[in-house]
Amino acid sequence: MAEPITIDDPADPRLADYTDLTDVELRRRREPAEGLFIAEGEKVIRRALGSGYAMRSMLLSAKWIDAMRDVIDEAPAPVYAVDPALAERVTGYHVHRGALASMARKPLPEATEVLATARRVAILEAVNDHTNIGAAFRSAAALGMDAVLLSPDCADPLYRRSVKVSMGAVFSVPYARLTTWPRDLTQVREAGFTLLALTPDAKATSIDEAAPHRLERAALLLGAEGNGLSRHALAAADAWVRIPMAHGVDSLNVAAAAAVAFYAVTTGRPTP
Repeated sequence: MAEPITIDDPADPRLADYTDLTDVELRRRREPAEGLFIAEGEKVIRRALGSGYAMRSMLLSAKWIDAMRDVIDEAPAPVYAVDPALAERVTGYHVHRGALASMARKPLPEATEVLATARRVAILEAVNDHTNIGAAFRSAAALGMDAVLLSPDCADPLYRRSVKVSMGAVFSVPYARLTTWPRDLTQVREAGFTLLALTPDAKATSIDEAAPHRLERAALLLGAEGNGLSRHALAAADAWVRIPMAHGVDSLNVAAAAAVAFYAVTTGRPTP
């Protein structure tokens, strides 16, 4: 039976993976480069492990040791026990969930690999808000989307905030990055997908009339908050679709729009 290692020095090098978690720019550069990400909270840690991610280490406050005992016993990685004040000094914030784990990233698949077995795909362009990325992945998982493709400038789905908002759904939905935008959208079309650009433009067809659930393979293009899809992405689409609005509202938050569109494209989908 493994036992947690008590650490009382915030400068202990064994805690390096957890330092300055609130410094977004630092963590965005550092985590992919070092092949790690941070899972926060018992549920998220368990879902990461259940999805095959390897643990590098775990950081716990004392009251979480019993709750995580089975994970501690099974994980080959070291487990560090610290008091909440020290955890806050290391991470930069109050770790109210009491449990953090540093996990090893997996190599991302190529887009063609992800598309090969998919029939309903979300494609996100320049969505660089981590909360919106996490919410979109949670909706994609809940509503039966098969995969997510990201433009090169989208936020990292494995950033701590994204993982937390998604409640670990980022581990269950296959995703890949398109490296050349929007030229790589041709890969999606060549895989047999109809590209549907989600836009509030009046020229777009109502998503109800477009009936995307009847398409054999459908890919929904969604843009960033505020700006929406770029003109290049709109030009690359096979059709423009919009969500009907009431009370003078012209658009929804991208995460909310994604949930509505995912439901429209997956409800009553053709059976294989």
